[in-house]
Amino acid sequence: MLSKVISYALSGVDGFPVTVETYISGGLFCYDTVGLPDAAVKESRERVRSAIKNSGFEMPSTRITVNLAPADLKKEGSVYDLPIAVSLLAASGQLFSALLKDTVFIGELSLSGEIRPVSGVMPMIISARKDGCKRAVLPPGNAAEVRCIEGIECYCPDNLAKLVRFLQNELPLEPVECTPWSSISACAEAFTDFSQIKGQHGAKRAMEIAAAGSHNLLMLGPPGSGKTMLARALPSILPRLTFEEAMEVTKIHSIAGCLDSSRGIVDTRPFRSPHHTASAPALTGGGIKARPGEVSLAHNGVLFLDEFPEYSRIALEALRQPLEDGVVTVSRVNTTVTYPARFMLVASMNPCPCGYYGSKVKQCKCTPTQIQRYLGRVSGPLVDRIDLQIEVDAVSYDSLRGTSAPEEPSHVIRERVQQARLVQQERFKDSGIFANAHMTAREISRFCVLSKDADTLLKQAFDNLKMSARAYSRILKIARTVADLAHEEKIGAEHIAEAIRYRSLDRKYW
Repeated sequence: MLSKVISYALSGVDGFPVTVETYISGGLFCYDTVGLPDAAVKESRERVRSAIKNSGFEMPSTRITVNLAPADLKKEGSVYDLPIAVSLLAASGQLFSALLKDTVFIGELSLSGEIRPVSGVMPMIISARKDGCKRAVLPPGNAAEVRCIEGIECYCPDNLAKLVRFLQNELPLEPVECTPWSSISACAEAFTDFSQIKGQHGAKRAMEIAAAGSHNLLMLGPPGSGKTMLARALPSILPRLTFEEAMEVTKIHSIAGCLDSSRGIVDTRPFRSPHHTASAPALTGGGIKARPGEVSLAHNGVLFLDEFPEYSRIALEALRQPLEDGVVTVSRVNTTVTYPARFMLVASMNPCPCGYYGSKVKQCKCTPTQIQRYLGRVSGPLVDRIDLQIEVDAVSYDSLRGTSAPEEPSHVIRERVQQARLVQQERFKDSGIFANAHMTAREISRFCVLSKDADTLLKQAFDNLKMSARAYSRILKIARTVADLAHEEKIGAEHIAEAIRYRSLDRKYW
């Protein structure tokens, strides 16, 4: 007897249907799984057999053939345990149900028949909904992950026995209740508040602009000037994720297996801070299964690289393409996968090995050769891709003692950032763009309209400072964000002047 059950697999951040076909024929007992299964799929034979017996059903003692179609694509993981078990029960005549036709089955089975969670459920269910599937059966541990997906009913039985009774209309199950995105409150994180950072008003202004337009930021200064503390405080002023951004982020974290099962959906912008010993594959993605790397896990969030020159040259140069394109393609022997990688790069570094080159408080002990070699670890083309470049000086004693005016708290800055981002969301609606930093040449020519004085000032700066075409476009993007923060429709000379000030370090040090 032959039966067919639908499951799903992943290709990058998208799912594709896998038909699980089970054929039971006469003869001695033999269990074969075909369709390019990996070791985890082949081992499902023992998990399925034990789960079926411990759930009160009979394991057929004849020849069993399980085919995973399409047969030319490799199948990985334990996600096929549940559909194989359901298909086998249907083929052996122990399960009769009309619900099998339009239902997707995803999940791992324990030896006792319990349905265990798996990675990558959200992109699979989103793709299944697009393909017209009406129902999905998932592990209870993945229920929170699909609570914001509308248009498909998701059921989460505890074990195989309950599932069979549900499919045969013997046990009612309630689908996962759909929760509107607007009713989900962002998870409260313990970030540093800007009111706790003394002084550094210029750096705080650059942080506000970076957060408002999702611009890359480089901070250069002596040790102890507050670069790392500023970066750690950045998430406290980032705007809230939109529903579309949250879905993209959650897809990636679900595939990587680092999703918080208690919340299901990622409701705060990611903040990733890998150690400087991280390799290029760790940053861009890789491994046998071509998993997403740090640049993808930081999608729609922040990738913070402290001690920027200490990262390997290969790892840093691997960031150039994702910074420009917003995606990263991971190629391995078995597969080639493209992941989103539209992130804010925030980097901090010292100006020399001792850290005090150009400092007003301490004499630098490095030779010119040592300084040049140290700065040379970060290439000019990479620095050119960083929108905002600022020097962070040492903090004065009066600022540290708090004798000056009180510092502005994060929630006040975040309100301005949120208002500027709302303007950008309206500006770029239905275009797949969420912030000014993501504008292409077409959007720049349309939305970066300059006043006459601003155009004159930019032309003078372009000629006198020998800017590249990339620097020119990034100055326009920064100026657009500065104008949005000032609630101005047209970019003025004051907005261009401020944007130009943030493009000076590459000429001074590189």
